Amino acid sequence: MIDRRLLKNLNYQLLLIMFILCLYGLLVISSATQGMGFDDSLYYVRKQIIGMAIGLVAMLVVLCIDYINFYRWSWYLYACNLIFLGLVLFIGKDAGGAYRWIDLKVFDLQPSELSKFIIIITLAALLMDYEDKLNSFSSVLIFFSHVLIPMVLIFLQPDLGTALVFTVIFFGMLYFAGVSWRCLLPLVCTGLALVPLLWTRLLPYQKMRLVVFFNPEIDPLRYGYQLKQSMIAIGSGGVTGKGIYQGTQAGLRFLPEPYTDFIFSVLGEELGFLGAVVLLFLYFLLIYQILKIGTYSKDTFGAYICVGVAVMLVFQILVNIGMTLSIMPVTGIPLPFMSYGSNAVVVNMLSIGIVLNIGMRRHKIQF
Repeated sequence: MIDRRLLKNLNYQLLLIMFILCLYGLLVISSATQGMGFDDSLYYVRKQIIGMAIGLVAMLVVLCIDYINFYRWSWYLYACNLIFLGLVLFIGKDAGGAYRWIDLKVFDLQPSELSKFIIIITLAALLMDYEDKLNSFSSVLIFFSHVLIPMVLIFLQPDLGTALVFTVIFFGMLYFAGVSWRCLLPLVCTGLALVPLLWTRLLPYQKMRLVVFFNPEIDPLRYGYQLKQSMIAIGSGGVTGKGIYQGTQAGLRFLPEPYTDFIFSVLGEELGFLGAVVLLFLYFLLIYQILKIGTYSKDTFGAYICVGVAVMLVFQILVNIGMTLSIMPVTGIPLPFMSYGSNAVVVNMLSIGIVLNIGMRRHKIQF
């Protein structure tokens, strides 16, 4: 149980913002999935609510544990992470040529989503262990290897979007920790040199997503179709939108699977520019509260975690919204708390839970 004295330090503003985003997401998902042919018109909404309920339970569990214990358990968490990511390659469910889920009968686990949460914690612990040697190139190689192993396993699923999230978390956390760019530059150059090799490892649909990004008109009826319909949806929304449940791109099924990665397109069409501004303002408040908690964390471990969570969320927000506007390539990265997906919402709520934990335990309990 949580000590009542700790609840005095709980950041209720962050908790409230998260719940508002979840409710906002449910509203847009319900509109995006209307008339999809299910007997239960709220099928996806109900599944999302179940995911949120699981996430809430997971949050409460995390809040009951002093976050410093995650530092002590970091290597166990890292080992479990690699085991689950490895299992996906052997027993994962096939979905369009990708193997990303493990069927647990009652719940399809997506280890790559949970891996984001784990890698933030374990990389924060590793940065703590090497705090006196952060600007040693050998230390940077250790940090990079720590992230590279699970990233390769995720890339093999294949899941390019999540692998990119790992890259941004890595550079964001190391930059905050004070690692010199002189140590990071060789890794950047090596990564750029390996781009041709990585290109050969991409599946045809992944290559076409990148090609379409540079030339949206090259395949407007197939690979470029969803992107084209997304831009039509957002553009037709205008300032105030057509009204909730009044969108035609999603409602008439012109926009494929609008409730997942392209949920922002539905929001843009039905709630317009003002609805998008409200969402971005909520995200701004969310990130501000996370970084605020990081600034008064009682140790650098907590601060590193807060930065990692903030970097992860900001990158996913920018890439997801950017790809619906055709200023970012389509990568399959969900919009936090908005896109349909139980695994994503559970991990996002877990991430907010550990940030709340850090803020709640920023001071010793006074007797």
